[in-house]
Amino acid sequence: MELTLENVSKAVYGQPYLYPFDLTLEPQQVTVLLGATQAGKTTMMRIMAGLDKPSAGRVWVDGVDVTGRPVRQRNIAMVYQQFINYPSMTVFDNIASPLKLARKGNVKEQVQALAEKLHIEAFLERLPSELSGGQQQRVALARALAKNAPLMLLDEPLVNLDYKLREDLRAELSLLFATGNSTVVYATTEPSEALLLGGHTAVLDKGELLQYGPTADVFHRPASLKVAKAFSDPPINLVQAQRTPTGVRLANSQEVSITLPAQSDQALTLGIRANALRLVGRAADIAIDGQVELAEISGSDTFVHVDTVLGPMIAQLTGVHDFELGANVQLHLDPSHAYVFEASGALLVAPELLREVA
Repeated sequence: MELTLENVSKAVYGQPYLYPFDLTLEPQQVTVLLGATQAGKTTMMRIMAGLDKPSAGRVWVDGVDVTGRPVRQRNIAMVYQQFINYPSMTVFDNIASPLKLARKGNVKEQVQALAEKLHIEAFLERLPSELSGGQQQRVALARALAKNAPLMLLDEPLVNLDYKLREDLRAELSLLFATGNSTVVYATTEPSEALLLGGHTAVLDKGELLQYGPTADVFHRPASLKVAKAFSDPPINLVQAQRTPTGVRLANSQEVSITLPAQSDQALTLGIRANALRLVGRAADIAIDGQVELAEISGSDTFVHVDTVLGPMIAQLTGVHDFELGANVQLHLDPSHAYVFEASGALLVAPELLREVA
């Protein structure tokens, strides 16, 4: 399925929910809608589904205008944050329901196969109320997959699950989507989910579509500071700088050699992702002095919050590190790993571009 939103916008009682935008989804691939709460993700998905009609613009499916066509007349599957299952039906019948409605054959075999993929085959005779939250969401996902609809919409389907369940289901879903034939739209607030699912990513902020493209391209070359902020977890570190003939000068008077385009602003912002900072420096690195404010261990990484001479910064360090609060620490940055943004917020230099110049 090829789904196109043409000059679509949405307002409710004069309040804009979506500003005008164009978007054509890549057929039979995953598109992640990435943005904070109230960025416009759910509104966009409801327009795609036919649950809401845009205030302006058209919705096209395979070249056919479906703008006024309600959801019941469209072949779609949806999964929400909440665990929505038929409470009086067993797990087997929940998954089988779309197959029976479509009068498909081999229902038992298809249900069994989906249940095995989502690791719920042991619960097929139970009612949803007898399952945990994670198991119920797996049932809802299995029912959506059973429908085999050309368009599958998932609105933050893992947000109400605990950390371990989210990690497990993310990995499973990326494999399921890769082997399916549906065009998948997946809404999330978490950059890590977008990176894991791959495909394409559309970044939204307060009703604006900021950037759309292959997920790796959007992550490595964010079009603006807003995109970089939305696609960074932990938050991207921002450092104010002034243009010089050879690069930039930081607030602590350090000179950093960066190749900049001839036409660029005098006042610039450096964006430094947390994993670009190190404790051990190299010859070409810049050193940033500071004091440890907080150290958090998450999985195999340590997140260190440092009050530096350039402002507060977060470093993501591989491995488990022990820091005393208030201890002096020196962070190191390879200048070629920094992003540079103009005063307007537009991207000026990305790390890949620096390496290409070199």
